[in-house]
Amino acid sequence: MSHNSFGHLFRVTTFGESHGASIGCVVDGCPPGIPLSEADIQRDLDRRRPGQSRFTTQRREPDRVKILSGVFSDDRITTEVTTGTPIALLIENEDQRSKDYDDIRDAYRPGHADVAYDLKYGFRDYRGGGRSSARETAMRVAAGAIARKVVPGLKVRGALVQMGALRIDYDRWDWEEVERNAFFAPDAEAASRFVEELDAVRKRGSSLGAVIEVVAEGVPPGLGAPIYGKLDADIAAALMSINAVKGVEVGEGFNAASLSGEENADEMRAGNDGITFLSNRAGGILGGISTGQPVVARFAVKPTSSILSPRRTVDRFGVEREIATKGRHDPCVGIRAVPVGEAMLACVIADHYLRQRAQVGEQPRWPF
Repeated sequence: MSHNSFGHLFRVTTFGESHGASIGCVVDGCPPGIPLSEADIQRDLDRRRPGQSRFTTQRREPDRVKILSGVFSDDRITTEVTTGTPIALLIENEDQRSKDYDDIRDAYRPGHADVAYDLKYGFRDYRGGGRSSARETAMRVAAGAIARKVVPGLKVRGALVQMGALRIDYDRWDWEEVERNAFFAPDAEAASRFVEELDAVRKRGSSLGAVIEVVAEGVPPGLGAPIYGKLDADIAAALMSINAVKGVEVGEGFNAASLSGEENADEMRAGNDGITFLSNRAGGILGGISTGQPVVARFAVKPTSSILSPRRTVDRFGVEREIATKGRHDPCVGIRAVPVGEAMLACVIADHYLRQRAQVGEQPRWPF
């Protein structure tokens, strides 16, 4: 299986399976001299970790990360710092229950990658999906923790803004509320409605989808390249690579089609500190290049495909049958996708930051 890496100068390669001995990644291209410890990475992993509420899978994985290479400290350097060499990270799997999947070893779960893997490779790891499992995203979060440190002043945050048909009220947006509820929702009132809705869905053995919004602040202007290296194109590709994601939009996204030219264009004014935008319909990106405004993107996550409700399918022998997926699964996988989306956005921005620095060096100053 190829294509297990993403990024150019900041490049991440992940490995491992859901029910294997461990999962891991190698981060290549991180500049030297950046303070980095396991605790720095663990903070982000703990936000994604399963089993923290009744609304996520009850698989009990501590997700303790180990740094195997790429950092250095001695009696002269009290803080571990990156060396500029590849950073290898490892997380051991500790709570696999492969027997939960014995009943589906030959049957294809509707909505899953099972049938596609068999059609492509003639083989699939039915134990939790192998590489197609969202378990792999833990390593993206680990890599994202490093990416956040590459760009000075970068702040990346995410929030769940829709679950099923229920949406938050943007007028009640509160970043502090995101860390106070089980849904990463920025609206306390919406979070209480999510509780009722997801409890009902979980009890009937079904699932819900979600929409997540990610915002990067402190993004330098000038990141991205015209035509085939657009920042928004790479963000879209990175977010689409997350398991179960079926749609991505930047800025106003699809809503821009319903706006007039006057409404959609972000007007500008000149100031002592540079250009000031009066709105951010573009999501911080124009012509594929960052403007210095916050970069805003949203992605849609489909309902979890592993559900208890019986569904019609076929098995690898061509026999039609019904299937119900047992085991421990997220009734809304979009909840734990919030830190994953943050990580992918951070990785793309770090990669483009290094590419910009390699091409033009110091940022040009306006006015010219």
